[in-house]
Order: sequence, then structure tokens, then C-alpha cells
Amino acid sequence: MTRTIRRAPVGLLGACAAAAVVVGLLSGCAGTPSGAALVGTWGSTAEKQPNLTIENDGAFSGTDGCNRLTGRGSIDGDSITFGPIASTMIACTGVDEWLGKAVTGTAKGNTMVVYDISGNQIGKLDKK
Repeated sequence: MTRTIRRAPVGLLGACAAAAVVVGLLSGCAGTPSGAALVGTWGSTAEKQPNLTIENDGAFSGTDGCNRLTGRGSIDGDSITFGPIASTMIACTGVDEWLGKAVTGTAKGNTMVVYDISGNQIGKLDKK
């Protein structure tokens, strides 16, 4: 019994390999917009004031005016959905700790409007 092994033409293999590489590169970019509107520092660095620094990959860190905050969110254009927020647990007086309750934020010019789990606006941060 004789077996015949058929091979694809070399040109076709090269084209398929190139297409696979392009698809892989494009899928790696899907859902990862530049986030230029959100990247940077928001809020005030003054004592007892909230601030947040957002990186291009969605990582964020800052303070609610008392407790340190950190986490990773998902950026989609001019909006961010904050992932779980890790926070220190210092008891503070005279500080509104609203930023620790953030679920989403939307950049509107030089202001980020921040919303809670119910979609209610809980605060605003100006871009620095």
C-alpha cells in the first residue's frame, strides 16, 4: 500500500502564516484602546483631598484623601470601569472617602466624573 502525502504550496503556507500573525496582533489590541483621555493624574495632592493616577493599561493608584487606593481597571475610550479597589483601612475624620466607592469614571474634557455601583455620580476629579 502506498501513501501519498500532499503538501500545501510554499506560497500558500507563507500567506497563511502571515495572516495568522496579523490576526494574533490585532486580537491583542482589541479592547485595549490608548485611553489617552484617562491616562494621567486626577484630583488634588492637597491634604485630605482625593487623587488618582491612571496608567495606559488600566492600573490605578491614589488616595481617597485618607486611605491609599490601588487596583486595575478596564479602559474603553474615555471611560474606565474600576476593578476591585484595594485600600488601606485608616480611620479618618473630616474626609469624604467617596473615591473608594468608585465603579466607573468618564473623562469629560479635563474633568473625570465618577459613579458608584448604582450609577449615581459620587464625585469629580480635575486632571492635573
